[in-house]
Amino acid sequence: MRTAATEGERADRTEGGPEGGKEGRPGTRPPGALRGLLPAVAAILAVAAGGLIAVGCFLGLYVRPTSDDWCVAWKARDLGVGGITADFYTTQNGRIANALLSGIIYGDGLAGPKVLPTVIAVTFTAGLVLLGREFIRFRGGTPRPSALPALVACALVVQALLYYGGPRSYQVLLWAPATISHTIPSVIGLWTLLLGIRTARSPRPGARRAGLASALLAGCVLGTLSEPFALVSGLLAAAAGLLALPRLRLARTWHPFTWCLCYCSGLVCGLVVLYTSPGARWRRAQQPAKESLLSAGELGGTAGDWLRMWDAIAGQWAHLGAAAVGVLLGLCLAAPAGRGRGRRAPVPRKTALALLLLPVPVVALGSFAVVVGLRSGYGPSGWTYARTWTSHLVLMDLALCAYGALLGQWAAGRLPARRRHTGPAAVGAGVLVLVTLAALVPSVQRLTTDTVTHAVAWDAQDSRIRAESARGARDVGYRPLYTGGLAEPFFTSAYARDWVAACVSRWYGVDRIHRR
Repeated sequence: MRTAATEGERADRTEGGPEGGKEGRPGTRPPGALRGLLPAVAAILAVAAGGLIAVGCFLGLYVRPTSDDWCVAWKARDLGVGGITADFYTTQNGRIANALLSGIIYGDGLAGPKVLPTVIAVTFTAGLVLLGREFIRFRGGTPRPSALPALVACALVVQALLYYGGPRSYQVLLWAPATISHTIPSVIGLWTLLLGIRTARSPRPGARRAGLASALLAGCVLGTLSEPFALVSGLLAAAAGLLALPRLRLARTWHPFTWCLCYCSGLVCGLVVLYTSPGARWRRAQQPAKESLLSAGELGGTAGDWLRMWDAIAGQWAHLGAAAVGVLLGLCLAAPAGRGRGRRAPVPRKTALALLLLPVPVVALGSFAVVVGLRSGYGPSGWTYARTWTSHLVLMDLALCAYGALLGQWAAGRLPARRRHTGPAAVGAGVLVLVTLAALVPSVQRLTTDTVTHAVAWDAQDSRIRAESARGARDVGYRPLYTGGLAEPFFTSAYARDWVAACVSRWYGVDRIHRR
């Protein structure tokens, strides 16, 4: 009798009997199929986005010097890591962490810049996946293996949009001087945040103190690595720290506020070192006299530049793919395998709401601060330096992904018979992401053509110049090879002011170059 009853219960659950509930109704999709569909859609998106990123990593093998590369390469070769760091501090711009990384990356000639895109993509992907796991915990869920494909898809789609969604893909991913200044800081900031979260959970006081010390050190490094990222991340940390004050009853301890305070203090220290350096003073002295940044004319011009920048960003609708792939992650959170077992969210509702809305004003104000700095340093055309937009675009795309996840989780929880309707929603979100990735393909094609063409021409010219130099020539011909919208020798009619030509001469060990 017991065996017969057990078999009957199994039949009921399979065929939609009394114990089967709504999931067993004829014509509905069983939960197991749903759990198989979501990872499958996520895997397809991960392969598509990963393929685009893999192309960029492969193109790293075709990276050849241009513009600032020439100067950094010969200084790293002739002066060493310590020498180039001292040179940046005393004569260039004061970015000592930037110089240190440049000396390490160019220390073995051109091998470092060639592998740098792959290193960035791998470390960024790993960090974003771990950040996604923390987001799941933040929402009160439990990170499970079934959510890994969606997390990887989110990490890769966000990166694809970051690398190829703007007008300067070469500078954002392949050109080492720009990636050191504007892409690597986001990777360092991400891993600093992950380390802070990890140490904050530790019951050992020593680990928690080490987390605070690492935040202070990372702030110092980032302050002398990239001013735009320091402005955006400092604004984010300051706002988050204020929300984390225990007096506001949004955080249980002082540790989150203290961590933010340490990070911001490090940033201030780094920026002070940079601003007071002899190199930064010399650079400011070269700029012509102009109106105060607080004057009506400059404020109006800055506001116009800021609007033009956002008009250019909004013109690339592919960034909506970040929200679409976030919807897929939200559907995973709503599926049975993505929810916690009856656990309440570990973060109070007001805290969650405030922190989730925080990126909106931070992106707006941070991007405005970046435009202010660009206009101050490069004049009215400074806002067109799209490689500097990375600092706030990373935050924007991550925020869109998080909002998409919340939308997906909310919608799946409100739809009737959600297990029946979530499957089509997942497919729809996946199709939208694929469409946005397809919009990036022309940019990848142009990048591939330009990079490979430049490398072939550069190799031929390099062989010729080295042969002439070996025969004792002190003045060699050089044909400018433009790529990525970057400067090449003879960009100015006054040879004495042509710093690119001077660095090319130092790289090849000749006295002078002339246009070929």
